[in-house]
Amino acid sequence: MSSWLVVLFCSIALAVGLLVGRYSRRDPVMEEPTTPAVPPDALIVAIESGVAAMFVGNEDDVLDATEPARAMGLARGSRVASPRMLELVRSVRRTGLADHATIERPGSTSAVPANLAVAVAPLRDGVVVVLARDISEEHRIDLSRRDFVTNISHELKTPIGAIGLLSEAVEKASDDPEMVIRFATRMQRESARLAELVQQIITLSRLQSDDPLREARAVDVSSVVRRAVDRLASTARARHVTLTVSDRDPGDVIGDGPQLIDAVANLIANAISYSHDGARVAVTCARRKSGDDEVIEIAVTDNGIGIAEADQERIFDRFFRVDPDRSRASGGTGLGLSIVKLVTEAHGGTVSVWSKVGSGSTFTLRLPAWITPDHPVPPDQEVAP
Repeated sequence: MSSWLVVLFCSIALAVGLLVGRYSRRDPVMEEPTTPAVPPDALIVAIESGVAAMFVGNEDDVLDATEPARAMGLARGSRVASPRMLELVRSVRRTGLADHATIERPGSTSAVPANLAVAVAPLRDGVVVVLARDISEEHRIDLSRRDFVTNISHELKTPIGAIGLLSEAVEKASDDPEMVIRFATRMQRESARLAELVQQIITLSRLQSDDPLREARAVDVSSVVRRAVDRLASTARARHVTLTVSDRDPGDVIGDGPQLIDAVANLIANAISYSHDGARVAVTCARRKSGDDEVIEIAVTDNGIGIAEADQERIFDRFFRVDPDRSRASGGTGLGLSIVKLVTEAHGGTVSVWSKVGSGSTFTLRLPAWITPDHPVPPDQEVAP
């Protein structure tokens, strides 16, 4: 747990403790022994601060808990739900010293456990206050960051190592011009792959820090599609893939033109990469109704190898490849679809995939349309919200 979080939790616990002044200063000689209870002032502080707070009595029974604490599942009726949390409560009661820890959220069944940062502090008569905060998202981001660094290191080592080996091979084959040309060609291919990977990493990093809507302007979607198709035309010809466009003049969206071109180009490149020689890739764009709103759909369809249903959930993860060997052979970095998702979501849109193994795939971007009176939407061109 970060130091600022410890200070925050302990400060709240201290404030709760200070507000039980009247409760703590009562003369025990003048009163009959009673079952410990939560001081009203302490509960008011916990509720008004909005924290997840739970008060545990000297018999390990939950005396009271705020709504956020109940929602987190800290208490099950009158007992502490988490064995680890109960251990902390007993330790704090025994030592009289505040403590903190990161524990798994009670009842968590996710593959990535939900984590809570908890601070526990003693009050009086064995009453202990437990403060908790859900840090699952922070934990997930941290894991994602570490996985990203690990994957980058692995991906960079492959072309760098290949270039090193090929340069040695060129040196040893200096008396054989044919072999020199062969190895030099492979070096150029690996260099291009390395350059593409570095560029994709830079793009991904920029997208995570930039807001495309901060200085947004109207972007003609037809122009976006044309420029993306032009960028991949030579790649399609080299693979003997037929690339077609169906443009219904959908109008404009608000956003960043170059980012949208990159997103559509990545979808087209992905379709070409996972298609057989002589296959077809179709790009369509149209304006449709979505409930009371209007969206612009850009769909990229191929009749390639398709994606298994189990892989479709991970298709937008960084460095995930349906067919790693095929992707690397075509120079794929495993970052293209991650960039598509980031760009689309940053523009307030969504991206989805339909696919069937052996039949092909369709990736569809849906972006909020810039509403003007110039683009009425036919009633038969509607899409579910």
